[in-house]
Amino acid sequence: MRRILVLGGTGFVGRAFVAAWRNAEGGAGATLVVPSRRPARAKALSMFSDVDLVAADVHDPATLARLLAGCDAVVNLVAVLHGDAQRFEQVHVELPRRLLAACAAAGVRRVVHVSALGVADDPAETVPSLYLASKTRGERLFRAAAEAGSIDLSVLRPSVIFGREDRFMNLFAALQAVVPVMALAGASARFQPVWVDDVARALVACLRDPAGTVGQTYEATGPDVLTLAQLVRRAGRWSGRRRPILPLPEWAGRLQAGALGLLPGEPLMSADNLASMRLPNVATGRHPGLAALGLHPARLADVMAPHLSRSPGVLDRLRRLAGR
Repeated sequence: MRRILVLGGTGFVGRAFVAAWRNAEGGAGATLVVPSRRPARAKALSMFSDVDLVAADVHDPATLARLLAGCDAVVNLVAVLHGDAQRFEQVHVELPRRLLAACAAAGVRRVVHVSALGVADDPAETVPSLYLASKTRGERLFRAAAEAGSIDLSVLRPSVIFGREDRFMNLFAALQAVVPVMALAGASARFQPVWVDDVARALVACLRDPAGTVGQTYEATGPDVLTLAQLVRRAGRWSGRRRPILPLPEWAGRLQAGALGLLPGEPLMSADNLASMRLPNVATGRHPGLAALGLHPARLADVMAPHLSRSPGVLDRLRRLAGR
């Protein structure tokens, strides 16, 4: 492949994918086209001669058509965790619809799509949140195009993704530095966290082995199944600021999420997040895991314990999480 469009390439997973592709044997020589509405926030990517950082709004059909011209493949990483029904529909359903139309017009067949654990396989199956419902509809658009023979599709369904720049374990560590007790909604929700670098390498593996990965769905999970309470305890212990956890009943969790939603900026937890957590965020076994791609996923402790133990002070950590 000589030219690959990476939607969401400036985000947490996108930056890891760019690094993994450039480090992979044979990656050199291929240009990664990375659009962003705010390219100034991704200056680090502009330093690479094989990364074409473009100021663009990928939700505009004409822009998508221009970006896809001359490309051999597209990787879709665009997603949001918070928002109302309209926002989820715009990002998880309408963008895939426009992307598929643009791929058909440009003759781009190879598509790798990052979905989510919890997406329903059975059309009759219901999901508990707006987030999962929209991710399900978006994935089904890609599958319908693949079944019609319009695209060659691979899908990754990751659990919650952790890494040194995440807003997950880092957030739990930062909060425990400033609160005496962690009042925690959804404390018993189960996750199977996966390292962002493993997700990135899985994307690279899909692109480099189309014969073995087209038509496949992979459940991208790590080796450990942990509750949210266990994850918070680990973040506190590894950062040296462990606080007692107060599990909240569901009604209190909804009140807490409602209050957090009134604060400016992206909420720490929303009512829709709580609804998503009713469904275990763990591998179902219905699809192959990362081992099928030749990967051995890292354990959470091996990556985050060293990072959190030497990470900056609480104020610096909070500023970083806020993007300042």
